[in-house]
Amino acid sequence: MVPFLVAGIRLLDVLALLKSDHRVVVMFTVAPAGNGSMCHGAAEFVRSRGGLLLPWEQAVQCEFDLVLAASETAVEQLHGKVMLLPHGAGMLASRSRARSAGPDAQPAHGLDRGALVHRGRLVPAALGLTHEGELGVLQESCPEALPVAIVAGDVCFDRLVASMPLRERYRQALGVADGQQLVMVTSTWQPESALGSHPDLVEQMLDELPPKEYRVAAVLHPNIWGVHGAWQVQAWLEDCLRAGLLLLPPEEGWRAALVAADAVVGDHGSVTSYAAATGAPVLLTPSPPECFLRPGSLAEVVSQGAGRLRLDRSLPEQLQGVLGRRSPHWQARVAGLITSRPGQAAEILRRAMYGLLDLREPCRAVTNAPVPLPTAVGADQSPVCGEPE
Repeated sequence: MVPFLVAGIRLLDVLALLKSDHRVVVMFTVAPAGNGSMCHGAAEFVRSRGGLLLPWEQAVQCEFDLVLAASETAVEQLHGKVMLLPHGAGMLASRSRARSAGPDAQPAHGLDRGALVHRGRLVPAALGLTHEGELGVLQESCPEALPVAIVAGDVCFDRLVASMPLRERYRQALGVADGQQLVMVTSTWQPESALGSHPDLVEQMLDELPPKEYRVAAVLHPNIWGVHGAWQVQAWLEDCLRAGLLLLPPEEGWRAALVAADAVVGDHGSVTSYAAATGAPVLLTPSPPECFLRPGSLAEVVSQGAGRLRLDRSLPEQLQGVLGRRSPHWQARVAGLITSRPGQAAEILRRAMYGLLDLREPCRAVTNAPVPLPTAVGADQSPVCGEPE
């Protein structure tokens, strides 16, 4: 089930575990994103992958052997055993605003009872967690879900780790020359995000960083692409693209760019957390005062070890201060919060899916495949946004 673009992208790693099995037929449906409307880009994403797209009105009348979802949105309307998975780095809120105001308010998260129980009925038959610490939160927020919880780890992070040996190949694919530093800028999509708060950030970096010494890549949250469309995103960044920006498409490429990066500048989103867990130096963009972090959360730990970007100071000097620096203890702590089952997520998730399907699991071994070579929209790819030659 694909209620929005990022949820569909997140499921691709899991769906790959069902390939080559002729006993299993996979269908897709695009759930209402809210108020009965469909999220822009979700149906196009499914079709671009060649998926069989069932109309929502038909899907809610069918009985499925397994429903895969990376969001709780409308999943209670489908009939079948639901496996609910996170669509980011874990189920807990990393950077968020609270559902209710007040000094004791806490950010909402995917383990809230309201996200897991519908009219007194526990929705998921299997709840994929990324690390042991989420069990304690679940015990407090929705204890009736504990029997279906599975600490599986993070299949996305496992693939990132498997991709690390291909760093030089990814850099070559992105056109990063010998001696150049690749700086990745990443932003989530809320108003308090990196680009929401600082819309000229990428342009400023391209203006200040010498092009012979630096390449700049941008990774934008899939919902930015889904809500506004690819044309609009490229139109906003047209001048930056002409100045040499490497813009990664939302479906894939960001993981390869992350492996290739020498430093990452971003907000408190999942990509920034993955960067810290892989050992990349991180500079956090300034956040509005109303944006707060859950105590002990992944994002708070990332924040404790990351540098702070000052937009009123020299960007080259700030980057030189972090390039090449590594903090193994901080990296290990972040990675430990991302997954309690390093390297095992694909194996655990496949076993759980086949258990729900009541099928014998295939004999072939489960592997963590490196991510594909990236293809970026770059300055050499013109005309931009349909401009006539």
